[in-house]
Amino acid sequence: MKASPGAASKVPSKPGRVLAIDFGTRRFGLAVSDLLGFTAQPLSSLERVNRNEDFRRLRKICREHEVVEIVVGYPLRLKGEEGQSARRVAAFARRLHRELGLPVELEDERLTTFEAKEILSQLRTGAARSPQVDSIAASLILRSYLERKPRVHPQGSPEKE
Repeated sequence: MKASPGAASKVPSKPGRVLAIDFGTRRFGLAVSDLLGFTAQPLSSLERVNRNEDFRRLRKICREHEVVEIVVGYPLRLKGEEGQSARRVAAFARRLHRELGLPVELEDERLTTFEAKEILSQLRTGAARSPQVDSIAASLILRSYLERKPRVHPQGSPEKE
């Protein structure tokens, strides 16, 4: 697991989906990439139950979507410092890596919830803190991550810039 958010990943050895998690105390917002890592689609949010059940369900989602990597939103303070929430998320990411055996990276998520609420208000869907906000925030985290990350072509060679 990369300890620092925003650090560029090495090129993956094979194409596969990336799962993004917007960590919350009541639920996880989830989003998944396409196989080549170009797009981010929100999934249903996942209501938290307990640690073991949460990891069991995340493991199942990873299998179903052929996930090869996970990115977790890293809630830095506006000035970029790590606070209590960021430390809690980093601990979750370390455990997620141990439990699922997949690479896990942290991605700066500052203002993604605000942006997700703006998107929902423009769509006139109401509910500013609905489960949709969490999944849209996860897709914004994933989009940011994918924009920085080198991609693999179906033939297995890295994309040239």
